[in-house]
Amino acid sequence: MTISVADTMKAMGQSAKAAAAELATASAERKHAALIAASEYVWKDRAAILEANAKDLEFGRDKGLTDAMMDRLMLDEDRIRGIVDGLRTVADQADPVGEVLAEWDRPNGLNIQRVRTPLGVVGVIYESRPNVTADAGALCLKSGNAVILRGGSESFHSSGAIHAALVKGLKDAKLPEASIQLVPTRDRAAVSEMLTMTDAIDVIVPRGGKGLVGLVQREARVPVFAHLEGIVHIYVDKSADPKKAMEIVLNAKTRRTGICGAAECLLVHEDIASGLGQELVNMLQDAGVEVRAEGLQSSTVAKSEDWGHEFLDMIIAAKTVTGVEDAVDHIRIFGSDHTDCILAEDAASVDYFFNHLDSAILMHNASTQFADGGEFGMGAEIGIATGKMHARGPVGASQLTSFKYLVRGNGAVRS
Repeated sequence: MTISVADTMKAMGQSAKAAAAELATASAERKHAALIAASEYVWKDRAAILEANAKDLEFGRDKGLTDAMMDRLMLDEDRIRGIVDGLRTVADQADPVGEVLAEWDRPNGLNIQRVRTPLGVVGVIYESRPNVTADAGALCLKSGNAVILRGGSESFHSSGAIHAALVKGLKDAKLPEASIQLVPTRDRAAVSEMLTMTDAIDVIVPRGGKGLVGLVQREARVPVFAHLEGIVHIYVDKSADPKKAMEIVLNAKTRRTGICGAAECLLVHEDIASGLGQELVNMLQDAGVEVRAEGLQSSTVAKSEDWGHEFLDMIIAAKTVTGVEDAVDHIRIFGSDHTDCILAEDAASVDYFFNHLDSAILMHNASTQFADGGEFGMGAEIGIATGKMHARGPVGASQLTSFKYLVRGNGAVRS
């Protein structure tokens, strides 16, 4: 008898709830052991993972994915080593569960502690990047949460192979296999089911493009950590160091164009437009980037729709601004509160930029490609939350916890 998607998701939800109850009190040592074992299995099984990835790459080519999307999807030994390193880094981090965030005594004789506690069951819906399977699985386990993973159709086989290694790690550590579950179908109905599983899932984390995030935000009845598109701006102030600016802008745009930290809009102070600004445009064009410009000489003139657009490709919008105030105004209108950067040596300009913008990540004289939980020392991230409730910026293990109050008395009664 064929089991419906609804029945499959219901069973996964029930299993996840049971696993979460056990994980909430699992020792830090057992979680560490599971992640270390998983990292070893990922490396040991790398040939099978690469074979699975080859199937996904073929699927992606047939689907007509862009080069940037294919890059997101592709695995090689170096990237698998990165997955292994990420698992080990998360494993070696301090366990957040039970951490005392604050403690105080009251005149009424009560001792009060605020301590970290798991969220419960996390649902992660993501596109293309198979490494998210390991990142999300590891971070949820570390924070004492069970997780239901729904990878993109493009990464179906790769995600399955990585998930298999994670499950082996759980078994070795004698933790419930349902702690990390992967939805076993490409059927989009599974996403719809997850968004309404209020009795089983405590929070949904969407990781993907604007279409996916918008769908989740519109239809979810479960609370959502929004990981919105990365419309990343770099403002080059007239005080910018030319050498730093040339190196940072090139890296921020071209290192990997398909990630959410890739620069999508270059803002240049009008006083340096004909000098450093034009040199930046020329450098990008020489590197194969299509620069859609306003106020700067380029092979392509910018259109209104280029502002506030996430290209995820070798394309960048560029324009001149009158100064840091103008740059901030532009970012407020067209940004996505993800990551924005200022290149400047003038402290006042940097202070203005940092104080007047409220993006999840603000950078000074650094490539926006560092907008990543691994680079922040979190080992990995489940996404970069652009909302303002609960978690913000890279969502690591600590951000996947809530807290509870432990109140102790010695016969205290209230008058």
